[in-house]
Amino acid sequence: MAAFDFTGAKCHNGGRERVSVLIRACFSFDASQEEDTGALLRGKLNKVLNSIEQTTEILLCLSPAEVANLKEGINFVRNKSTGKDFILYKSKSHLRACKNTCKHQGGLFIKDIEDLDGRSVRCTKHNWKLDVSTMKYINPPGSFCQDELVVEKNEENGLLFLELNPPNPWDSEPRSAEDLAFGEVQITYLTHACMDLKLGDKRMVFDPWLIGPAFARGWWLLHEPPSDWLERLYQADLIYISHMHSDHLSYPTLKKLAGRRPDVPIYVGNTERPVFWNLKQSGVQLTNINVVPFGIWQQVDKNLRFMILMDGVHPEMDTCIIVEYKGHKILNTVDCTRPNGGRLPMKVDLMMSDFAGGASGFPMTFSGGKFTEEWKAQFIKTERKKLLNYKARLVKELQPRIYCPFAGYFVESHPSDKYIKETNIKNDPNELNNLIKKNSDVLTWTPRPGATLDLGRMLKDPTDSKSIVEPPEGTKIYKDSWDFGPYLRILNAAVGDVIFRHSCWIKEYFTWAGFKDYNLVVRMIETDEDFSPFPGGYDYLVDFLDLSFPKERPSREHPYEEIRSRVDVIRHVVKNGLLWDDLYIGFQTRLQRDPDIYHHLFWNHFQIKLPLTPPNWKSFLMYCG
Repeated sequence: MAAFDFTGAKCHNGGRERVSVLIRACFSFDASQEEDTGALLRGKLNKVLNSIEQTTEILLCLSPAEVANLKEGINFVRNKSTGKDFILYKSKSHLRACKNTCKHQGGLFIKDIEDLDGRSVRCTKHNWKLDVSTMKYINPPGSFCQDELVVEKNEENGLLFLELNPPNPWDSEPRSAEDLAFGEVQITYLTHACMDLKLGDKRMVFDPWLIGPAFARGWWLLHEPPSDWLERLYQADLIYISHMHSDHLSYPTLKKLAGRRPDVPIYVGNTERPVFWNLKQSGVQLTNINVVPFGIWQQVDKNLRFMILMDGVHPEMDTCIIVEYKGHKILNTVDCTRPNGGRLPMKVDLMMSDFAGGASGFPMTFSGGKFTEEWKAQFIKTERKKLLNYKARLVKELQPRIYCPFAGYFVESHPSDKYIKETNIKNDPNELNNLIKKNSDVLTWTPRPGATLDLGRMLKDPTDSKSIVEPPEGTKIYKDSWDFGPYLRILNAAVGDVIFRHSCWIKEYFTWAGFKDYNLVVRMIETDEDFSPFPGGYDYLVDFLDLSFPKERPSREHPYEEIRSRVDVIRHVVKNGLLWDDLYIGFQTRLQRDPDIYHHLFWNHFQIKLPLTPPNWKSFLMYCG
């Protein structure tokens, strides 16, 4: 095989490296064909470059008179024809502009009355604060940067607000929708975020989590998967895994699959942190994992193709997907906070997304200060309602023919997590669907395990009783027992590991983790099931300013967090170099912080940016010995 790498090619969005990746992914061919490949390569290269080419869009035009009325500092402006809002910051040296949309969950900014310098705005949803003079968020500190617009003067001395965007990639090589025969496209819900799609003579499965827990031992399946779930996986022609979280990338499930079909084609997006970063350590034998670039159609056969897109808030890890069969599109936004930066195809045939909320340790695992039970209950109630309204509004804007809420059917079923289960109230999918139906003509589907939607029938006649086939009467829908034992034994095995006989593991681990030069002191306490100190467990301080391990808190001013962690999970995470999502999202910690500030850089590092290879404990033990 001869591989061609056009490293000199350039593009506006992603640079040489991304183009090189795209071309390596698309152009491998037999050397014997080289005499015929010149024109072919040029055509394919142009096709690839066009698929990532940026376009310039004028979002707002200010007249010379409107420009003259701009004041120094923050200006809120609106495009009266579109109703879109923008923020412009004017100083003597420059103009900066952005959309009036918070990057967290799309809230609207207003003037921050606590800001004495006239540089920051406050989001009306969650009080995030943006310094418009730098386009950096100051609450939470060290978090995101706002996407900035280009501000240019036109010939009349007015101002243009420009956005550089890639074209909607799904519009490349458009296809007209063809008639679907009954039974040709069928979508069967298995559980949580797992769907089994029959697309002509191909079968595609989304995010198979079908056995075992997620996030160490914190999440368990709410629904009982259909009895034939494993056979369905065996029959899959391709599997899409959206991201590395264990309710989507389930190694216990994939281990079952790999027992018979280790070569099943699995597709993931080209995220900064590879989805399968932990494959070797997992021991699961999968041999056909395909990492594909964002925004490029992947052709399966003449009728079927799909495209993976990144999340605008967490592009380093989250993805979503568009599947198209004979011109009919299925949009699955999975867990993305702002899929594809908010740009999504309109009027797809079927849209599915998360809906439930509760996929975080906040605020259930927090205590002290404002975190009373009353405050938590009100916060959860408010946030769940906001999420429902946001999802309903998004569905109304995108106008899919059919909408399905999924990727939220989990439960904190272990007896030790009874408090979390009772506190962490989640949205009801029927409530969301009823809200959608009040405000739009979109059809909705609340899935049950084994239920199948026939897309051809549903599109032709939504009243057709056969368009959705429910599981047989008497089918078990909700799980009432979970096999905790095998998975808890894996975690418990770490507690007595020889590593933890040597207290210097603490320095070894946090040096390996690589987070420092940040003014934060954390107290780590190993606990039992009830979050009381574990007999003989470790209780220590980490000063991340200089990565030291003092006996007492330093005398300087510093933010402080206390993290109590169940000993089996924290030691399992430390031993295997796993991400802290198992601790935080899995509800295996209890946290206090002073002051009450979210340290984005700290948590982002330990949840996403830890090294890809685990600590070298073998070398450590030789040194300690």
